[in-house]
Amino acid sequence: MTAAQWLLILAWAGLTLYALFGGADFGGGFWDALAGGARRGYAQRKLIEHSIGPVWEANHVWLIFVLVMFWTCFPGIFASVASTLYIPLTLVAIGIIARGAAFAFRKASTELWQLRLFGGAFALSSVLTPFFLGTIAGGVASGRVPYGLAAGDIVTSWWNATSLMAGALAVGTTAYLAAVYLTGDARRGGDPKLADVFRLRGLLTAVITGVIAILGIFVVRADAPSLYAGLTGRALPLVVVSGVAGLASMVTLAFRRYALARITAALAVAAVLWGWAVAQYPVMLPPNVTVPEAAAHPAVLHATLGTVIAGMVLLVPSLLWLFALFQRPTPSPPPKTTDR
Repeated sequence: MTAAQWLLILAWAGLTLYALFGGADFGGGFWDALAGGARRGYAQRKLIEHSIGPVWEANHVWLIFVLVMFWTCFPGIFASVASTLYIPLTLVAIGIIARGAAFAFRKASTELWQLRLFGGAFALSSVLTPFFLGTIAGGVASGRVPYGLAAGDIVTSWWNATSLMAGALAVGTTAYLAAVYLTGDARRGGDPKLADVFRLRGLLTAVITGVIAILGIFVVRADAPSLYAGLTGRALPLVVVSGVAGLASMVTLAFRRYALARITAALAVAAVLWGWAVAQYPVMLPPNVTVPEAAAHPAVLHATLGTVIAGMVLLVPSLLWLFALFQRPTPSPPPKTTDR
């Protein structure tokens, strides 16, 4: 394999990790919006804050990694996407900034109106950001981003049937991942009642997201025939894996096998992303811009590959340790004693 191919695989792996971890964080904001009033939704919001608080900044490392990889290794692709899809990209950037600021300010606020203001901003940006990320993916996958600076239509490139379907699917997927992750966090925190709340929400979201995915097949067939041909051709095994894993996650969630539900839900999402990659490879921008044509100079690719490998040696163990620390059960406080 060439350096360009290895770097593309690493970039797609980073995108997958962002979808799994950052996506679950966005989904947490979705459930925050539906938690209810200040009193009724208190326990749910506290669980969401506890679950995403320690790692929400770390999750954006993967998005930065993906952007830098495409900017450095496939600069023509980066320039084409950024110049044509700058409207949804700008909205994504605003959403990420607003979400982070609102999350931090709400934790430091004491007035009810402040809690509502920052809570609403956190929830709204948590829904809109993955939606616009989905529209970007739909625009690229459906071949509406030509190679070149601002060569595509700045509106129809992301406001079309495939993009809207992908945006809705992204919101549903993030909500489902969050619900599955939060069930395990609630049970680990000693609150089985709250775990059941998110279990039922996860099952309902899985059904809705599954319906969107099924309808999406017909949308892609009519609106993006080349993508449909790839998904039903060599990428079909990954599509099947995604469907089977999605059903398995619903079954394990229904039977309260929360650890298995997390694994199967993550597998379902990852299989969708890699199915898209396999369906489109070696084309990076449909219809005909391939990996070798879009890659940077070999000297840049080799230097980047070496840097990424060295960085992974330092970064990956640190992130694994971070997640392991915050997945440990919270110890119960010692009983109070009185002196006699």
